[in-house]
Amino acid sequence: MAKRVGVSAATVQRVWAARGLKPHLVHSFKLSNDPRFEEKLIDVVGLYLDPPQGAIVLCLDEKSSVQALDRTQASLPIKKGRAATMTHDYKRNGTTTLFAALDVLTGTVIGQCLPRHRHEEFLKFLRTIEREVPAGLAVHLICDNYATRKHPAVRAWLAKHPRFHMHFRRLPLCLGDRPGGAVSNRPWRGACCAPSSAA
Repeated sequence: MAKRVGVSAATVQRVWAARGLKPHLVHSFKLSNDPRFEEKLIDVVGLYLDPPQGAIVLCLDEKSSVQALDRTQASLPIKKGRAATMTHDYKRNGTTTLFAALDVLTGTVIGQCLPRHRHEEFLKFLRTIEREVPAGLAVHLICDNYATRKHPAVRAWLAKHPRFHMHFRRLPLCLGDRPGGAVSNRPWRGACCAPSSAA
């Protein structure tokens, strides 16, 4: 552009910066072709904006293949004049799957790390939610339509626990979803979860 206009590249950069232009950044989007998209969107957003009385609304998701990493030496504590420190190298402890349910209203999270990503682990996490949420509350779970959610064993468990209500969505309507979600692909700092296998 600088050559075409007849100015220096630095001039072009200054003009773009002064006007907040960032032509190198691209935001992506996806339009749904689901004929029931509007109905599902209203259901999910309605739960977030106006939760039912006597209920808790949880955004449920999982992140599989999380690297459980440990630094080779302990970090030095932060003190005045010195930032936090950590070694450049780490020990791999295999991978784990993080299951999390976020209560958007209060910001609290029910989380659990499990070694694999199957319907058995999903059922364990549902049992954790069952224990954590007070007995008098209905539980509305907003989640994707991953196959583990529809497994016969999961459906049977849900049938025996009528306070659980599943709300499936196809597009990113949970905070952990891409793009720009709360859960990242970067390795976790410190082994916060039990690993599934040694690397």
